[in-house]
Amino acid sequence: MATKVKVVSTETIKPSSPTPPHLRNFNFCLLDQLAPPFYVPVVLFYSAPDEKAAPDSASVSGNLETSLAQVLSLFYPLGGRVKGNAGIDCDDEGALYLEAKAHFELSKVLSYPDIDQLQQFLPFSPYRVSTNNEDQVIKGVQANFFDCGSIRIGICISHKIANGALVSAFLNAWSAIANNGIDSKASLITPFLKASELFQPKDINFQIPSRVISREKLSTKRARFSGANPTRVGAVTALIWKSALEAARKRPDVAPLMEANKGVKLQDFAGILRNSIRAINGQYMSALQGQKGLGKACESLMAAQKLVASSPGEIELYRFISWARFSFYRADFGWERPAWVCTTSTRCGDGIEAWITLAEHDMIEFEHNDELLQFVSPNP
Repeated sequence: MATKVKVVSTETIKPSSPTPPHLRNFNFCLLDQLAPPFYVPVVLFYSAPDEKAAPDSASVSGNLETSLAQVLSLFYPLGGRVKGNAGIDCDDEGALYLEAKAHFELSKVLSYPDIDQLQQFLPFSPYRVSTNNEDQVIKGVQANFFDCGSIRIGICISHKIANGALVSAFLNAWSAIANNGIDSKASLITPFLKASELFQPKDINFQIPSRVISREKLSTKRARFSGANPTRVGAVTALIWKSALEAARKRPDVAPLMEANKGVKLQDFAGILRNSIRAINGQYMSALQGQKGLGKACESLMAAQKLVASSPGEIELYRFISWARFSFYRADFGWERPAWVCTTSTRCGDGIEAWITLAEHDMIEFEHNDELLQFVSPNP
């Protein structure tokens, strides 16, 4: 489905109040330093209520800009700039803000979501990376106004500082300020400042190995796992993992390691995941702290490198991330709660939404997996 989105204005929104001098330098912790230099993208879809007139885009955009400036004064690192792999200069340079017009109805997008079409509602590509990792904007926002009165808010926040919890907290704080104004007693969001004390940063410049970045033609599809069947993240992940491997095995040049695991059942995949997650416990996190933290963090990377080196064929690497149970659907800017948030749990909380990216030839087989089809539906 062809869609047309046109950016009509671009500006920089600075925090409404200056960052205190003693908070000017935000140091990355070790875990931040090891994070890839990508952006965390989120898109929120708001339907125009039937009983109300379409919101005026000028007044809505003005309120979004004002409240964004106010919330940036609380989440002050988001208004700064990345400086190398050491931290953020909280210089109040501000966040990028774009306003765009979408000349079609929101329902046309929701009927069959497409990842390439969805990205045009973001302020920039989530994989936008400066060549020298200097002076990168931390946050970008794009407010998209539909002809039908619907609104879509797309945001990108640097993964160097943001995870699902921070993005959720930011969106809920921003929407609350847009609705009710800023509380005079509101305090700076500072709990994450302790991270660099616990997980001490090192003089490193982490780069993603070229072998991890696929050069094949990829295909991304969305699936919703219904609440009547497996809803736990581990169960859904195990099912996707098993189905992806079965699709890959149908290639003529499958690796011996993959062929050797042919008889592994779904419960075996679930068990492997469960044990791996349990291993990330308090003892493991304590080992990442202090002067020896980097060595501990590198152990798993070195183990993976050994596995790749010892394999007679290529290793299939599948990466999973979960944002289930974060409260994105509470972000009400005054137009009621979102009709859909891409990507998180389902709105009613009784299922899990998943976006799966595989090589094109694997996706064809994956989509026809009988076991997988028992649990999924394609639309929001």
